[in-house]
Amino acid sequence: MNKHILHKEVQDFIIKKSDTSIDLAKFILSGSPFDTISVQELAQQINGRLKTKGKLPLWYETKDIYYPPTLNLEQTSSETTALYKSNLVTGNILIDLTGGFGIDDYYFSKKVEKVIHCELNANLSEMAAHNFQVLKADNIQTHANNGLEILEKLPSVDWIYIDPSRRHDSKGKVFFLEDCLPDVPSNLERLFSKSNRILIKTSPLLDIRSGLKSLKFVKEIHIIAVHNEVKELLWILEKDTKLETLIKTVQIHKELNQVFSFLLHEENNVSPKFSFPKKYLYEPNASIMKSGGFYSVSKAYELEKLHQHSHLYTSDNLIDFPGRCFEILSVFPYQRKILKKERITKANITTRNFPETVSEIRKKFKIKDGGDIYLFFTTNCNDEKIVLKCRKT
Repeated sequence: MNKHILHKEVQDFIIKKSDTSIDLAKFILSGSPFDTISVQELAQQINGRLKTKGKLPLWYETKDIYYPPTLNLEQTSSETTALYKSNLVTGNILIDLTGGFGIDDYYFSKKVEKVIHCELNANLSEMAAHNFQVLKADNIQTHANNGLEILEKLPSVDWIYIDPSRRHDSKGKVFFLEDCLPDVPSNLERLFSKSNRILIKTSPLLDIRSGLKSLKFVKEIHIIAVHNEVKELLWILEKDTKLETLIKTVQIHKELNQVFSFLLHEENNVSPKFSFPKKYLYEPNASIMKSGGFYSVSKAYELEKLHQHSHLYTSDNLIDFPGRCFEILSVFPYQRKILKKERITKANITTRNFPETVSEIRKKFKIKDGGDIYLFFTTNCNDEKIVLKCRKT
């Protein structure tokens, strides 16, 4: 961490450059106007401030923030999800074993009397400590050390927070908690010896049932989506809990969050009802889709499914639903001649339990994207391929 970057004239330069349209590649070729700061260091700060504009507005708007490399910013929580997490914890002491840039810890510090931020990367730890001071988060203690080793020295804490990172040698998109650092499943007994409550953040790529097999005492799983994109899975573990795992799906909106919860064991015991399309069509939001609670949502909202694997729902009366709602204008078999007769040249297309992709359908029928018409290519309860022509309610 180059402290010369914190000088007023340098900070003014960074703010000015990041407030204007800048080509960083050209900027790097131009060289640094400051003797004590390389052009690469300046570019990191300018790019960092640009990256935080939407994701971390407080950091963007606050003067004298020191920005880490792009990878660290991409891996950190957004303010939106960090604020959500902070409402899950209370107490005297929370230790974050994988502190990173410290966004989560800043918000935890609003709910817990003392936060211990542990980060192996000494440079990143120093940046986080500086920013906590700038943001007046005086109840956060930073350690450039292994979080598990710091935890061993403590008598007990109210919460342990972990955001494990995938090891570089883990292959493909499918991964397991055992593939991450720290390896939480292998250290569970060690963790529970220091706290009764553990909060784990994982990527949405982690399979929920796989995670449940790797962990124990999982009290709740929160599936957090922003702008209908799942951002995080949050696992709350409580030592010796006998409660059934609660799945809580959360679609974060500016006005009001969409929340749908169900008990995991109930999903396996629900007998769904199936139906041909009625007057209205419902598509669950991304967090529900990730949860796998397709029968539970059907039962809770008294809706009927089009097919076991289609995950689309229907009713005669319009209801308030955690997802997209449509009025069905017409339903017809998936046949080239019938679709051609409809003369649809522009539409929003979605496929659910259908053998062709959206791009293949657009190419085949020369349908451009956009407009007020929504076409759902799916399969009905008789295993027939159908098209639903809809309008958003």
